[in-house]
Amino acid sequence: MEITYSLAIKLFAALAIGLLIGIERGWKEREEDEGDRIAGIRTFSLVGLLGGVSALISIQITFWFFIGSFIMVSILIIVAHILDHRTDKDVGTTTAFAMMLSFVLAAWAAYGHQIPALAVTVVVIALLGYKPVLHSWLRKIKPIDFFAGIKLLVISIVLLPLLPNQGYGPWESLNPYWTWWMVVLISAISFFGYIIIQIAGEKKGVILTAISGGLISSTAATVSMGRFAKNQKSDFLFYSGVLLASAIMFGRVIIEVLVVNPEILRLLWIPLATMFSGLILLFAWYWRLKCHEDNEEQPHIEFNNPLQLGMAFKFGLLLTVVLFMSAAMQEWFGSYGVYALSVLSGLIDVDAIALSLSKSAKQDLALEVATLGILLACLTNTIVKGLIFAFIAGFKDNFKLPLLMLVALVPGILVAILLL
Repeated sequence: MEITYSLAIKLFAALAIGLLIGIERGWKEREEDEGDRIAGIRTFSLVGLLGGVSALISIQITFWFFIGSFIMVSILIIVAHILDHRTDKDVGTTTAFAMMLSFVLAAWAAYGHQIPALAVTVVVIALLGYKPVLHSWLRKIKPIDFFAGIKLLVISIVLLPLLPNQGYGPWESLNPYWTWWMVVLISAISFFGYIIIQIAGEKKGVILTAISGGLISSTAATVSMGRFAKNQKSDFLFYSGVLLASAIMFGRVIIEVLVVNPEILRLLWIPLATMFSGLILLFAWYWRLKCHEDNEEQPHIEFNNPLQLGMAFKFGLLLTVVLFMSAAMQEWFGSYGVYALSVLSGLIDVDAIALSLSKSAKQDLALEVATLGILLACLTNTIVKGLIFAFIAGFKDNFKLPLLMLVALVPGILVAILLL
């Protein structure tokens, strides 16, 4: 009885896989006349069931039975595609490959992996169903952006394994492999925000601009928000954009530290989360004041592709300098030297000092010192962004923004003091 129940579950999963993919394909081609399409719900369901039965029989006989079944099904699918192409000149092969994949996924489920097979089936359905959306995204990616990404990926995949993974120079502070790996990490995080900007198009609004800007460059987003605020009667909308972009920066730092040195998050995540929450609450307050007015011009910010080689090498150079200075300041002045460097680095960039101190904390730098250094850099960078906005938009009317940002960060500062 138990064996029969197990077989029924496996066959039901195989049938469900074919049925689900068949529903998507049948709905996609629902306007075509009966007999004008290669396969619909019934055919896909049968293919799925055939894959499950073939897998179960191969367990009893030989795996070659499944191989032979897959070859025969593939031949039939290819022949049907060729005949369909002669009729309507459609060169698309998506349905044919979907049928082959249905057979394989159904067999995978029959071999006892029902959950992974069904999970992949859901992904397949999503890819098939979102074809117009995916194509529209591709049309929004510029050729120069595409090839910039290809170049960096090639250099990363080819160059990274060849770089020596050991320290050089004074205090062995310079590690070519680690430095370039961090360049790839930062570029990937920034590229995610860049893709959001490209996909969303020009009418993205303040919130989406701030979120993606925080992932790419919260400073660049702040400068653009300040320029727009300078030409607007009310600054509340752009205040909220700066606050949200600054808050996203804290999430970005958490990701960076998590990748480099998860242990430091034990001390760091609570202060960072508190500062993030303070800025989010201040953002929500400003946004509520402004939500009933939507006639202001929406900001359109032009960001450079973060996967460009020039930007990657510049960040790599900055990270190298910060790594060296971090080791030097610690050697010369102890923890106070690290704190001073954190404040100075925060005036320019948070990523480099966060990565540098996270790495140093895995060696001879105390976790408490690294944590406080990262927090000082984040605090400095956030206040600097508020001052940048105030100076661009008009300091007389906007000086309160950096003060309010400091107030929003105070709870995080107090939490850090208690923890450290």
